[in-house]
Amino acid sequence: MPRLGVNIDHVATLRQARGGTDPDPLTAAMLVELAGADGIVVHLREDRRHIQDRDLRLLRELIRTKLDLEMATDETMAKIALTIKPDMVTLVPERRQELTTEGGLDVAGHKNRIQRIVAQLQKGGIPVSLFIEPNLAQVKAAHGVSADFVELHTGRYANAHGSKETDAEVAALTQAAKLAHKLGMGVNAGHGLDYRNLTRLTQIPEIAEYNIGHSIIARAVLVGIDQAVREMKTLLN
Repeated sequence: MPRLGVNIDHVATLRQARGGTDPDPLTAAMLVELAGADGIVVHLREDRRHIQDRDLRLLRELIRTKLDLEMATDETMAKIALTIKPDMVTLVPERRQELTTEGGLDVAGHKNRIQRIVAQLQKGGIPVSLFIEPNLAQVKAAHGVSADFVELHTGRYANAHGSKETDAEVAALTQAAKLAHKLGMGVNAGHGLDYRNLTRLTQIPEIAEYNIGHSIIARAVLVGIDQAVREMKTLLN
């Protein structure tokens, strides 16, 4: 059965909106795990707009499943990761102006820099995933820099209009997942996935894990975080 990683960044976003202590991402993470999630995902951004360094340190101490740290391909962030020792690092593109991650890494175009960070993290015992578009050239480039995993960006699939466009995005994700698996990399997927569009992607057997944040936290506001996570886990069955 595919695994579910829950991104709790938006819990921290709500906290930061008032500058206080509530809601606490640490409490959210524990409730997410109790509800059956297989891992916690957080993005420590350069501008610290949501998750803070203290959150990351405490999450490392508390989490019993898997901690996946999303971060920019940056030397300073790599040093933080090597200190905290998450179970996985996912390298993502990052721009200050964006509301959320807007696309995949251009691994082919920034091979040397990405390869250097990947090697540093792996030397420290941390497996590395690269957040990429479902593009065969990018999959091959990820393999070329010795990535352990790829996380396929599902944003275009989530935003597709009509069956023809949706079918094309599913085909692209399927081909990318098959190639990554054939090359020996683990395959994850995420971005824009929700309770309506997830099911179709579960038909791609090579995708082992789905990382989902906004839709789960948004539903949790209405029905509670336990129910929101359990409903998503049910869809993965």
